[in-house]
Amino acid sequence: MSLSPEPEGSVYDLGYRSYEGVRLGRPHAVLSLYFTSLRGVFGFGRHTSSKILPFALATIALVPAVFQLGVVAMAETIDFDLISPGDYYEFVQWPLVLFVAVVAPELVGRDQRNRTLSLYFSRPLLRDDYVLAKMAALSTALLIMALVPQAVIFLGNAMAWSDPSDYLRENWRDIAPIVASGAMISLFCSSIGLAIGSQTDRWPLSSGGIVAYFAVSWILGSILVNSADDGVFRYSLLFSGFHVMRAFTLWVFGITPDAPLEGSLAGNLALADVPLSFYVFVAVLTIGVTLFIVHLRYRRMSL
Repeated sequence: MSLSPEPEGSVYDLGYRSYEGVRLGRPHAVLSLYFTSLRGVFGFGRHTSSKILPFALATIALVPAVFQLGVVAMAETIDFDLISPGDYYEFVQWPLVLFVAVVAPELVGRDQRNRTLSLYFSRPLLRDDYVLAKMAALSTALLIMALVPQAVIFLGNAMAWSDPSDYLRENWRDIAPIVASGAMISLFCSSIGLAIGSQTDRWPLSSGGIVAYFAVSWILGSILVNSADDGVFRYSLLFSGFHVMRAFTLWVFGITPDAPLEGSLAGNLALADVPLSFYVFVAVLTIGVTLFIVHLRYRRMSL
């Protein structure tokens, strides 16, 4: 009886070699997260249903510009502004806020629900880098929504004048205030949206909280200002997000809210009679405080 051959095996010395490729480092990681988040804001790379609301709200923000171009197309010459650059943001304040309420909770909440934060923070991406990339992505998306219609309206106003070159010569100084006010509104809304949206991974609560802040502060501030002749109630608009953004826009354009339409944002600001510089300070302070809240949230978050 022959014995079965002994089992044979092979040993491979694979060893370990250090990575010799290009190390892109932290800046590349931040930029990658920024561009990925920016695409995610508009639903790119996700299901079709994720694109419906962002693009619908962006389209609504274009309505004033489309209206302006429609009037220009029907009229031969108009030597006045139907929608001035300083008034545009008051027309689209709700689409901008609803856009933040829709996308901000998903922008940060999905990472919490899917438990992918530990992968992000493994290395070299830091927690502050994560907050910076998300804030930059959301602010960029809002800035696009704010400036593209403004550019269309600026062009429409120029076309409405009998001589477009005269309009450009007289109104080119509005470009800087348009960009400045759009940037502030984008940062203001984004910081509030991330501060609320990062507190929970349940998007209905986050979205409702964002809408509630702007709606309640707006309604309550307007009621208090209109119900009191003087006193501390006239400072209530400093806590209203809509009024702070409107006041900043007026301040940038050098417009004083006097004799305005009753019940409008400018009307309430005129009634309160608080210097617009106070609102500018509150806007900057709000952005700083809300970003600090987001920073603390991720600094203390256990993965």
